[in-house]
Amino acid sequence: MGKYEDENVLVVTRGLFDEIGAFQGLCTEVERYLPRFLDPANNHFLARDEAEDDPSHKQIIPYAIFRHDGRVLRYTRGKKSGEQRLASLCSVGIGGHINQDDAAAASLERDTYMTGVEREIDEELSLGGGYTQRVVALLNDDSNEVGQVHLGVVHLFDLENDQVAPGEANIEDLRFMTQDELLAERDRLETWSQICADHLTSILA
Repeated sequence: MGKYEDENVLVVTRGLFDEIGAFQGLCTEVERYLPRFLDPANNHFLARDEAEDDPSHKQIIPYAIFRHDGRVLRYTRGKKSGEQRLASLCSVGIGGHINQDDAAAASLERDTYMTGVEREIDEELSLGGGYTQRVVALLNDDSNEVGQVHLGVVHLFDLENDQVAPGEANIEDLRFMTQDELLAERDRLETWSQICADHLTSILA
């Protein structure tokens, strides 16, 4: 029995990423990549057990950053985090895999990807007000085994207020922080969050 039994996740091939132009770190050329990644002709679902150990594919991961009054939401991943390789690290990104259930739940108004984004946010956070959101960047980090099989899509959520509570037990120590405060604890951040903290000015622009 696999660790992620019966979970199929949205992937693109590493070959497609290389063809468009592989990068390391943060890339703000969203329109160059995202339409091709989300084109159903270019992606498919793969068993997560297989995808987690297959660098010939990249799992597409929405990575939502929440801003209010110039500060960014930061939390600690609990020990029951779905991705154990990141447990106990701090993060500025909320999100997770797009799976086949999202495809089944998609509608004319919401495609598979955005259905998955909204599901992840609803599961992980309880927001006390409205928001606007947009995609601002993509993330890639081939320097470690987690990053080699994932590709992040950075969404910036602008919140009406700072009333945010965890929706899951693995979301701990929620707080809004400035860029300077994040950089002061940079060593505690997971690598994607380190990259985001380093480039926060361009992400929040």
